[in-house]
Amino acid sequence: MGATDRNNQQQQKPAKPDRELKNWRTAMSLLELNRRSLLKRSTGMMALAMGAGTPFLSSRAAYAQATSLASQQLRTIGLSVTVQERILNDFKKASGVGGTSGTAATFPDAQTKILSGSKDYDCWEIIAERLPAIVMTNNVEPVPASGLKNWANIRDTFTKPSDKWDLKAQIVGQIWADEGQTTLNMVPAVYNYDSIGYNPDVVSAEEANSWAAIFDKKWKGKSGLNTDPLIAFGQAIMAMNTLGLLNVKNPGNPSAKEIDEAAAFLVSKKKEGQFRALWGDFGELVNLMASGEMVVCDAWQPAVMAVKAQGKSCKYAVPKEGYRAWAIGPSMIAGTTNKEAVTAYADYWLSGEPGIAVSEQGYYSPSTNIKSVMAPEKYAFWYEGKPWTGAPERGIKEGDLRDGGSLEERAKNVAYWHQWPDEYDHLVQKWDEFLNA
Repeated sequence: MGATDRNNQQQQKPAKPDRELKNWRTAMSLLELNRRSLLKRSTGMMALAMGAGTPFLSSRAAYAQATSLASQQLRTIGLSVTVQERILNDFKKASGVGGTSGTAATFPDAQTKILSGSKDYDCWEIIAERLPAIVMTNNVEPVPASGLKNWANIRDTFTKPSDKWDLKAQIVGQIWADEGQTTLNMVPAVYNYDSIGYNPDVVSAEEANSWAAIFDKKWKGKSGLNTDPLIAFGQAIMAMNTLGLLNVKNPGNPSAKEIDEAAAFLVSKKKEGQFRALWGDFGELVNLMASGEMVVCDAWQPAVMAVKAQGKSCKYAVPKEGYRAWAIGPSMIAGTTNKEAVTAYADYWLSGEPGIAVSEQGYYSPSTNIKSVMAPEKYAFWYEGKPWTGAPERGIKEGDLRDGGSLEERAKNVAYWHQWPDEYDHLVQKWDEFLNA
């Protein structure tokens, strides 16, 4: 994956984020002046022509939208986390869109397709940290928040900055196309706080509750690491912080020197035979943990739940350094002729219904609508940290608690949000050296 990312960036090397932001603000100011001037002259005529103030306007608009959707397709690409056939089928039925198709792909692979100019997709269900790759190359068309009926119930995480991090180092500083929060480069659909999966029959909770566990010689040959460099480097840096080897404030945006030190650490661990596998696929991760070949690794909580569903011992750690936070959602690809379909799809994710499917796998919905559509006892377990009640389901038994507790508890224990690092090219170069070591 590292090589794919590097080759891609050589073709489409983005400008530095700060410089790009300055240029963007200047351009946006000029566009805003022109827009206001145009609106001042034309608002009255437009209102008259469109029937403003008439009681049948909203129904006429709804009819027009339904007619438009029926003639459009929704072609999306992304991880199988969100690109699910059942969700696409449900969206088609609910919206009346003419057709849907989904392509499962890793983030680096999808990024390569989009930046190479592929016209096969209308939407990329992107992870927010990779947004600069398509924003800086003009491959994204922002979605107006006003076009999302369900946006009113979005969680504060996506609209209100925290004092804990710089703006671009948190999700609210990554998804918006403008400072006024009117248009979105990505509409959040799923998010989570990632940690360490471990076999409690072999590794104790105390041993697993640190990112350093992945690199502990005690688990030599039985630990695992994700193949995405934007994930792996952050984890290595958190471990090195704990071991006293580094002191990095934001593991998601290390300096070139810090990247060099982390790369040397990773290479040394690889040469020592620390890793059973570098995993990149959900099924691969589940199989390696369920078989006992990996007893401790960075993991997605749904994979831990999938192992438990097989009747195997598996738990999700509460790292003392904090979780890795991320969000995934639809981004509209610039030039698509299916704009209404993409907007409707993004809005559907916020309706709550698709949130049930991903919530019961171990992810979170960014919309509070989920509470009104999910079974109360399941919402209590997945979101509120309350004991499971009712019949056993996928390895969860009466009285069990979700590892890590409630959404509120987990949100308070975030080490960093994934972001596009300033030294991205250097990081990927060092990752390639690690892969080839």
